[in-house]
Amino acid sequence: MKRILTLILLTLAASLCRAQDIAGDWQGTLSAGGAELRLVLHITKAADGSLKATLDSVDQGANGIPVSSISLKDSKLSLGIEAVHGTYEGTVAADAKTISGTWTQASALPLEFKRATAPVKTEHKPAKPAKPSDIDGAWMGSLDLGAVRLRVVFHIVNTEDGLVATLDSPDQGQKGLPTTSCTRDGVSLKIEAKAIGGVFEGKIAADLQSIDGTFTQMGSPHPLVLKRVKDQAELELKRPQNPVKPYPYREEEVTYDNKPQNVTLAATLTIPQGKGPFPAVVLITGSGPQDRDESLLGHKPFLVLSDYLTRHGIAVLRADDRGTAKSTGNFATGTTADFATDTEAGIAYLKTRAEVDPHKIGLIGHSEGGVIAPMIAARNKDVAFIVMMAGTGVPGDQILVAQGQAIQIASGKSPEVVAKDAAKEKEMLTLVETEKDDAVLEKELKEKMAGDVPEAQIGLQIKQITSPWFRYFLTYDPATALRKVTCPVLAINGEKDTQVPPKQNLPPIRKALEEAGNKHFEVDELPGLNHLFQTAKTGAPAEYSEIEETMSPVALEKMSSWIVKQ
Repeated sequence: MKRILTLILLTLAASLCRAQDIAGDWQGTLSAGGAELRLVLHITKAADGSLKATLDSVDQGANGIPVSSISLKDSKLSLGIEAVHGTYEGTVAADAKTISGTWTQASALPLEFKRATAPVKTEHKPAKPAKPSDIDGAWMGSLDLGAVRLRVVFHIVNTEDGLVATLDSPDQGQKGLPTTSCTRDGVSLKIEAKAIGGVFEGKIAADLQSIDGTFTQMGSPHPLVLKRVKDQAELELKRPQNPVKPYPYREEEVTYDNKPQNVTLAATLTIPQGKGPFPAVVLITGSGPQDRDESLLGHKPFLVLSDYLTRHGIAVLRADDRGTAKSTGNFATGTTADFATDTEAGIAYLKTRAEVDPHKIGLIGHSEGGVIAPMIAARNKDVAFIVMMAGTGVPGDQILVAQGQAIQIASGKSPEVVAKDAAKEKEMLTLVETEKDDAVLEKELKEKMAGDVPEAQIGLQIKQITSPWFRYFLTYDPATALRKVTCPVLAINGEKDTQVPPKQNLPPIRKALEEAGNKHFEVDELPGLNHLFQTAKTGAPAEYSEIEETMSPVALEKMSSWIVKQ
């Protein structure tokens, strides 16, 4: 289960969606904390009808902030702006001249956009290049955020107007994020990126080969040493398992509806060569908004998995989560139970395909997806089998405490620190579960976080741990569904999984299936593998991006051969 981490949030890839006639520029004013912030929303429409968008915060000098997800259906517009932890839900007026809705960023605020009568230009024209400075070029460093390490690259160029910089996060596949300013005073360098609330301040070494400093985001400082990049190959991620086209199978872009929840899922269906009908699986992503490849830190686990399975005669359907990439809907308001209905829509879609054997449709769920799979199998007899990849066997409140302890131990924390933090986490989770008055809960959480969490992050963290998804996750017991699952089950876990510890979860999964009277299940702990089923040293999430392997061949073969046997 992907733990809620305090990360540098640079996941800024603009998404696609079905487009209605809202292309153009939209202006609005957000009243927050006594301040008036002017916003400009730029929406563009591609030839295929899809939409992209960027957002300008005029008064903060933050222009071109990419909109990470955008969907429009039945006049309902949904935007996700991960760079600033914001979302917008609005209704487009019948005359398409206004969009009225709510901006949410720690708190909910009304926000109305009005269509601009002429294009709004808030971005500065690119400055003309000047003679290169002695620090022109690419500079790369690694942010150690405790649970994860992320590479950061600044590209610095001298211009007639002074130094200009852009920011990349290679491990998250993001490039060219504009910064607000880049200033130098002797050996001191300061780069501000207001779009993400970040600033880097450092000292340039005498040999001009390193810049030693601190990157601060939302009040949280992290040491960051930048090294001059001498070879562009250093910036490239090595992911040798990513398949290369042309594939030896058929690939289709498809969509299907979850009508009761007003969601349209965008997906990829891969179909083996030869004459069908073929067995098929629906892949179910882990927690957090995921695309169809379950992209994470430069890896695409579901792309690798679907490729392997399809080459071995199994059709695979994998979809973007609701409200993510090309799928419509609102991810933020959904719970695990809601996401399960999206997967059931995928099963129904596969049953309409002549290439698929309707009696051999199974589910493969990773992490939270491993909770959803038995949830569906317990009530839906169309499910022929399920594979639980690091699925949980106990309620979320137990998972989170054990997860925190395992990650800290793998990261080298002392037993005293681990025990102290675990006690604090238990106290916080108990409070979220038991306090029914939201105002009282928020007040008490703020008091408990004070001193431990940067003030700028407290509102965001409270929003996260009081969300509908989080509250559901804390108390839902996966064993309830597992006791009703009678179809074949393969439950696998990596020995070094620190996010869903195998010793905590595999035994109760086995017990629940035995209580169900299930005679066709297999529970395996795979040696040396982590939560992503990579071959790992410690299993700490900090290793994920540094490991070239996306998914162990052992895990791939295990799942494929087991499915074929079914």
